[in-house]
Amino acid sequence: MSVFELSDELVFPHPALADDDGLLAIGGDLSIERLLLAYANGIFPWYSADSPIMWWATNPRMVLFPDKFRVSHSLRQTLRSGKFKVTFDHDFRSVIQNCAAKERPDQEGTWITPEMQNAYINLHEAGYAHSVETWQDERLVGGLYGVSLGRVFFGESMFFSVRDASKVALATLTEKLKSWQFDMIDAQQETSHIQSLGGELIQLKVFLNILKKSLKHPTIKGLWC
Repeated sequence: MSVFELSDELVFPHPALADDDGLLAIGGDLSIERLLLAYANGIFPWYSADSPIMWWATNPRMVLFPDKFRVSHSLRQTLRSGKFKVTFDHDFRSVIQNCAAKERPDQEGTWITPEMQNAYINLHEAGYAHSVETWQDERLVGGLYGVSLGRVFFGESMFFSVRDASKVALATLTEKLKSWQFDMIDAQQETSHIQSLGGELIQLKVFLNILKKSLKHPTIKGLWC
């Protein structure tokens, strides 16, 4: 299928028109309005510093249903130990900067460019993007960030500098989302790490149906702390 080129108009092609790799469109901008429209339609940006903005709708889609989050015996022990302190929306900027700086063996550089960082900081200040921070001895040692619309949390990235710190952040987030009756966490792309925590692949059509129903509920905006 052809990859669409976006104009200044706030519109996206249907996500089912993405190519086999999930690439749907290029161009446009990272304004709050365009990002919210993208997520509401199951589309997300992902690109490198030397390429145009690229928009994706992967099929199948990796998701994590909050009530299926898999807590291993060792992770359960860590959660009970009080080894870490977890906060929400306490330091979004540091979380996204740490995620951008994290070295990943399967890619060169980072897709969380300065442009992307600024865009998600703007989303955070508008009340749509949220961070979870894991602390040890007052030091930020792990965390994650993502976007929330309706009853779906769109996970973007996570990092850790101490073992299990990001898992603790995700476990704590999952408990909060369960209490708020969220339908799913969108992990976007398949990873063995998310699979080990209970993530599963679903067809894009199924994902979009869940998303459509979830968006009928109001978005919990503002700080989650």
